Amino acid sequence: MTMILPHIEKMPGYVEGVMPSAGTKAIRLNLNESPYPPSPHVQSALQEIGEEVLRRYPDSRCEQLRAELAAKYGVKAEQTFCANGSSEIISLIMKVFVGPEGKIALPDPSFPLYHSVAAGYQAKCIAVPTREDFSIDVDKLRETGAQAVVVVNPNAPTGLMLAKTELIRLLESMDGLVIVDEAYMDFADSDESVISLVDQYPNLLVLRTFSKSYGLCGVRVGYGFADERLITALEKAKDVYNVDAIARHLALAALRDQSYMKETTGRIKRTRAVFSKQLESLGFSVIPSQTNFILCQPPAKAEGQSARELYEKLMEQGIYVRYYQLPRLADMLRITVGTEAEMEEVYAALSRMIE
Repeated sequence: MTMILPHIEKMPGYVEGVMPSAGTKAIRLNLNESPYPPSPHVQSALQEIGEEVLRRYPDSRCEQLRAELAAKYGVKAEQTFCANGSSEIISLIMKVFVGPEGKIALPDPSFPLYHSVAAGYQAKCIAVPTREDFSIDVDKLRETGAQAVVVVNPNAPTGLMLAKTELIRLLESMDGLVIVDEAYMDFADSDESVISLVDQYPNLLVLRTFSKSYGLCGVRVGYGFADERLITALEKAKDVYNVDAIARHLALAALRDQSYMKETTGRIKRTRAVFSKQLESLGFSVIPSQTNFILCQPPAKAEGQSARELYEKLMEQGIYVRYYQLPRLADMLRITVGTEAEMEEVYAALSRMIE
């Protein structure tokens, strides 16, 4: 007799990027982490934490962080939600709005965690193929009849942005929930965020995270914006004290240092532009990215230079990039943008392999 629910035993787990062994010298460009440390304010905030913070329960609704996020984005605190990473919000979406036998649709390719989480809640995840150039067709998403639709914008792993006007068209043509995951919006050249529309569209839920542009992957704080009715539903279903006291304290410190966040994201954007041109000089096809990573296709070369082979050769040299053994992505690499020095090292390594 098994003690595991059948659908859990059968489902595939979420596949993470390969992690180098602890203590190994490596260039980690496979998890879309920031190459720069968090704001110095975060380190100061960490040193300020006293023993009382550790032994007392925090407020269950993250009132202070919600208030400051609401002020930054021009919405009400009641329209704001904080979570243990945006991954917790993704789980709550399936739990609260989709449920067993429900349907949720998203473009393909896109962030695969939505598929894994949907399977865990016995919901059907409908993958809607993107166009040949990987752009998203909102009409095809709407035509699925799913009760919820997800658009990661800019999309992962393609790095492409969908215009705000297209998202408005989707919102106006759907009665169901439209989830817009803006994890990478701070790296975009133009702001296509739809956070300002939560008052206008009661079926809109926007996700954000402190992991990417604020460099706080290890802290695990995500947040979202939606109509008050949707936020109330999320609050009912979340775990109590879902964001710990230390995490919210550090997130607040990072949020208050917008100049540092803009400085580091600006550096990443400039490095992204330079590295994209370097890849093109080697014959790579590069998808124009609005994120902190680049999806690219190696040139058609001799045996031993396929995407998978380049991925393995780079890993042998301590350079970790992302390879997906999936349809439409099996001939491509996703490379996180690191520091200028790291990207020069990657370029040199690829140059040796290609030329």
